[in-house]
Amino acid sequence: MVSEKKSEKIPVWDLPDIPKGELPPHIQLQRTRVSCTFDAPTHTENVLYSGAYAAMGVDNSLRLPEFRNNFKVEVVSLSEDDMEFDMIGIDASIANAFRRILIAELPTMAIEKVFIANNTSVVQDEVLAHRLGLVPLKVDPRHFNYMSEKDEPNEKNTIVFKLHARCEKGGPRIKVKSNELKWLPNGSEFKLSTEKSNPDSTSKPKTYTSFGCSQDSMPEFANNPIASKHGDIILAKLGPKQEIELEAHAVKGMGKTHAKWSPVATAWYRMLPEIVLLEEIVDEKAEELVKKCPVNVFDIEDIGKGRKRATVANPRSCTLCRECIRGDDWEKLVAVRRVKDHFIFTIESTGALPPEVLFTEAVKILEDKCERVISELS
Repeated sequence: MVSEKKSEKIPVWDLPDIPKGELPPHIQLQRTRVSCTFDAPTHTENVLYSGAYAAMGVDNSLRLPEFRNNFKVEVVSLSEDDMEFDMIGIDASIANAFRRILIAELPTMAIEKVFIANNTSVVQDEVLAHRLGLVPLKVDPRHFNYMSEKDEPNEKNTIVFKLHARCEKGGPRIKVKSNELKWLPNGSEFKLSTEKSNPDSTSKPKTYTSFGCSQDSMPEFANNPIASKHGDIILAKLGPKQEIELEAHAVKGMGKTHAKWSPVATAWYRMLPEIVLLEEIVDEKAEELVKKCPVNVFDIEDIGKGRKRATVANPRSCTLCRECIRGDDWEKLVAVRRVKDHFIFTIESTGALPPEVLFTEAVKILEDKCERVISELS
């Protein structure tokens, strides 16, 4: 039987004093970091109670001046449709609020009604209408109003597209793509089904929209015609003598009503990885550590006299696979952590609005929600 050496007991009065107003290092680590062990992450909860550390003379309450000093937004990368930035000094609940607003509460324009005059393709009317609804439209929704059930479709709440494709007899099969959606700035060209034709009438026949003016005469669309964001989306395939003729009406909506109105392909965040080498790892061990990581977080540094040392070169790339702490007591050499108040946020826009505009609009919506709560409580 192997006997275990018992640790020496230290009397309470012999423990070192902790400065008043400071947390012990191990509690401060639990408060600010998520520890990722071989089995599972630990200390994942956030301590929000203001008096949690009152016995140690530490005030845990959230104060506005401190929040202003600590909060930062740092843009890491920005392209036409993608944006990655760091949000520093906030709680996970705030980061999640931005994510939910971006997905479900920012309005866009999407095709809601499809009037099909002819469809002899193999794609059913319902499936074709559904595919049309998911086509991203390159148009700023802030120029349009919401449309209620009582409203008439007009130039301020509706966008009309037409699609007419035909595969000629004896010709090859063709693909009907989203670039064949043609914008109708004057509104619908289909007559109302209830409208009776009168050859003697000089008045314009009623259609499914009531446009007071042409949309291309508006300043916001004069040099910026409305179209689909991506012109290569396949809607259907037509064989010889097959034809599709329809009108598609787009209106303003939000992602919480239907996913087609969501302005982002995805919006997500993760905590900033923090990789700490608890001991110096040299020579063969260093090379082994570098090979263990599949995303090249670690690198080799030459320390002279033919010796090598492992360093943390790219901690941001860590995916929490925990390969670096598997087996052979690697947990004693490497610590994998996450910073609780530092979030790497990624926005992928569908194309209706640039990602930086989407985030700005999300901030405005969250601000409106806060003001609404304050007004209700006051």
